[in-house]
Amino acid sequence: MKLAILPGDGIGPEIVAQAVKVLKALNLNIEMKEAPIGGAGYEAAGDPLPDATLQLAKNSDAVLLGAVGDWKYDKLERHLRPERGLLRIRKELNLFANLRPALLYPELADASTLKPEVVSGLDLMIIRELTGDIYFGQPRGISTLENGEREGINTMRYNESEIRRIGRVAFDIAMKRNKKVCSIDKANVLETTELWRQVMTELSTEYPEVELTHMYVDNAAMQLIRAPKQFDVMVTGNIFGDILSDEASMLTGSIGMLPSASLDANNKGMYEPSHGSAPDIAGKDIANPLATILSVAMMLRYTFNDESNALKVENSVKASLAQGYRTADIVTHGCKKVGCSAMGDAVVAALN
Repeated sequence: MKLAILPGDGIGPEIVAQAVKVLKALNLNIEMKEAPIGGAGYEAAGDPLPDATLQLAKNSDAVLLGAVGDWKYDKLERHLRPERGLLRIRKELNLFANLRPALLYPELADASTLKPEVVSGLDLMIIRELTGDIYFGQPRGISTLENGEREGINTMRYNESEIRRIGRVAFDIAMKRNKKVCSIDKANVLETTELWRQVMTELSTEYPEVELTHMYVDNAAMQLIRAPKQFDVMVTGNIFGDILSDEASMLTGSIGMLPSASLDANNKGMYEPSHGSAPDIAGKDIANPLATILSVAMMLRYTFNDESNALKVENSVKASLAQGYRTADIVTHGCKKVGCSAMGDAVVAALN
């Protein structure tokens, strides 16, 4: 098994180091190679996705990514900014299906900003289409009109096959869960998502055991706060999924608890925490590595088809939380506040 390690920027190297520590403790036969991406890629090769990094990712079975971005790169031309490297690698590897589970551990019920009775027992999966929509649609750009006024243009577009492909992922996952899919759109306003709703409805006939419902994205955002446990699997487009999955992460107590998987049609995947690079706390050993460690569990499950070791990692995270270990973002009453590396050590100790 070949794994590309892309630590990235900010807290990326710190959290990835803890995930690698846990992975090595499993004593698996995995060949790991590291390469720069994002701001680190720009510093190394003048490109947020250097050719060597892309080639390593293509030649690997899976990719473990930290995070990209730093305020100091905001003045670069757009194509040189760290985030462009992330968008490009997703596109180049055809990672069209983004899986973001939102699971509330009982020990963190008090860490959520919502009442415990609202979030206790939360276990939902957001499936986000990752290679289409307004982030990639053409035409795009900033132009100047004849009267001298500037105009920004972005294009939302999906074709039927793209929608059907991500819908099938959602229905297949729902079949292994509680057999409920809620498709999120804005079909009352946007023709792109009117097509989305039509295709999802057509696809549902192939899955008679799964209950399909539809919800407008503005209502879905409200319902995630009002009654999040009504959802099992949510499926939506790129921009809506970007927003809703970050909102869902706060139900779990911290975005530092939310792992993610981005898969191609053959389950080759890139695994990363859902949070950003947090350059303001980089190098302080206070970041939460659990989302990255849980991303390793997803990698073992979805790409390496190793359910046993995936469960070992997840149970070790549960055990660490049960023992009271907390990073600064999930501090609760009576806990043991630790740093990034100490939390990684706690998970390894539980694993052993």
